[in-house]
Amino acid sequence: MRYYLIAGEASGDLHGGNLVKALYAQDSDADIRCWGGDNMQEAGATLVKHYRELAFMGFVEVLKHLGTILNNIKFCKKDITAYQPDVLVLIDYPGFNMRIAEWAKQQGIRVVYYISPQVWAWKENRVKKLKRDVDLMLVILPFEVPFYEKWNYDAKYVGHPLIEVVNHEKKDVPVIPITNRPIIALLPGSRTQEIKAKLPIMLQVVPHFPDYQFVIAQAPSQPDELYNDIPGAMGVLLVKGQTYNLLKQAAAALVTSGTATLETALFGVPEVVCYKGSAISTWLARKLIKIKYISLVNLIMDKEVVTELIQDDLNEQNLKKALSKLLEDGPYKQQLQTDYKQLWDKLGGKEASAEAARQIISLMAN
Repeated sequence: MRYYLIAGEASGDLHGGNLVKALYAQDSDADIRCWGGDNMQEAGATLVKHYRELAFMGFVEVLKHLGTILNNIKFCKKDITAYQPDVLVLIDYPGFNMRIAEWAKQQGIRVVYYISPQVWAWKENRVKKLKRDVDLMLVILPFEVPFYEKWNYDAKYVGHPLIEVVNHEKKDVPVIPITNRPIIALLPGSRTQEIKAKLPIMLQVVPHFPDYQFVIAQAPSQPDELYNDIPGAMGVLLVKGQTYNLLKQAAAALVTSGTATLETALFGVPEVVCYKGSAISTWLARKLIKIKYISLVNLIMDKEVVTELIQDDLNEQNLKKALSKLLEDGPYKQQLQTDYKQLWDKLGGKEASAEAARQIISLMAN
């Protein structure tokens, strides 16, 4: 069977890579073509475009790159037409993928969505388009099933793919020591604009914690120069391609909002969630987004498990206070670990990649 997969970000490439492996394991005749990254390519898929060319974040940033995005959509449609897949598998990345889904449905191509767009957060009416254009919705967050049920849409929960990723890392991958000092990890994101917005503020707290070694998790797609040119980076270690190795050794972490907040929690690392965007993007987001929290940890647990510092609240004083709290042994830290265990239990139970592959192949058999 011929599969065409589209992922537009680092996290989508990670989960897409595992899905590619699962499809090959369950379908000996699988032929897979994709938009994604190194993980999907290394798993055996033919890579058409790397997510480095696709990842634009925020309303303003998308508008600035609208020409590039429209050209990518045009090229994608042409490539899918030439490849003639049996099924199109879309992985998150809704701004792009929902447009492709609408077009693909019109062409008579079966469409699967793996990792739902966050329609429960904003623009809920998009569910109508998903129902129209997507033959099978595979979700990775437990609360998404009852959400879609409200719309009479039968979504399938396959488990969260990070569980299998983190499990493998904990059990099978040895720790490579970074330093003999206690570590505070800095995870400022993977996109250039978010690194420039958040990392300088994160670095302001370094002088307040002289007993700790601060270590920045460098995004695989970003050059050293981006980090070294940021004020306050002097004396801070930079590690590339070692985010999980770093988290296995960290005493605490400052983490930009996104998938990394969940990864950090699954490794059991106390964290502060950081977000700062352009003024216009943030103003629009606050008008449109209906959720109580920005971190996946808090959304899944439906309470404030980890501290979120957003926009003007993300400053040196607040970061220092929140980080100090994480480093103190006491009731707060004990409760955090209890909540982390409950989080793991909520998401566990299924091997998401294998289950997603099984659901996709089953759809095509009917």
